[in-house]
Amino acid sequence: MRLEKIDLNLFVVFDAIYRERSVTKVAVLLNLTQPAVSNALSRLRQTFDDPLFVRTPEGMAPTPVADSVVGDVREALALLGRSVGVNARFEPATSEKVFRLGMQDLAESLLLPRLHAAVKKVAPKVSITSYYVAREAATEELKAGVIDLLLDAALVNAKELGQAALAELPYVVAMRAGHPLAGKALTVEDYLAAEHLHVSSRRKGRGQMDVALHKLGYRRRVTMRVQSYMVGARIAEQTDLLWTVPRVLAETLPLQIAELPFSVEPLAWNLYWHKNADSDPANTWMREMLRRVVAENV
Repeated sequence: MRLEKIDLNLFVVFDAIYRERSVTKVAVLLNLTQPAVSNALSRLRQTFDDPLFVRTPEGMAPTPVADSVVGDVREALALLGRSVGVNARFEPATSEKVFRLGMQDLAESLLLPRLHAAVKKVAPKVSITSYYVAREAATEELKAGVIDLLLDAALVNAKELGQAALAELPYVVAMRAGHPLAGKALTVEDYLAAEHLHVSSRRKGRGQMDVALHKLGYRRRVTMRVQSYMVGARIAEQTDLLWTVPRVLAETLPLQIAELPFSVEPLAWNLYWHKNADSDPANTWMREMLRRVVAENV
């Protein structure tokens, strides 16, 4: 494989197909025709002497060869992008950049409507894509340029990442209107006697409340665990489960709120980026937009 004979734009198409699993979506994303994307894929197949992607009911599935090279391709594209953009300017008013953010649904629901409004005022053509990124994969995805920024609890620890504290979200106990404990100053005994709802993106493991209670020698009864805060809200509205949740979200929901009867650290939100993007003007701009939105609304 001789690099001087390879069109580097093909690797942009490769990365997009790997991410989107759809020739149609890639055509829209890259502002190309579907035949142009199909032609690029054909040339990639010839270059690698491998199908790279095969059609399945779920979309274009990568072959083992595609899986083995995608990391290097993304790292190379990110490096080229940084090299080209070292002295580049970012003009929000005319930019059509798509910012890719890693967030959980709590941050999405609280921040994205306000971030959209703030961005549209000064950057009407900028787009935002947000999706959940597992912590164990976050560093590599930031490094490879798969995502531009990650908003997560202050638990991500990697020397390659830059970070900034965004906010601390105190917890309260939320419950449905008409709950037997509604309107009452909760005691620890009340809290421990009740059944609880817990929201976590992880399949198992203790939550922040459970850690705090363990230090006090207590244990609560979690009888339902779900992955989504929005699903949690519906469950709390329709059951007698107590839901310990950041106040900033609870106050937006039709739920009764009570103060926690014990001390617990607030949920800390940090913003992360790869250090290679420290001086990137677009990344810096979006970091500032997020900081402002959080400061004004959380």
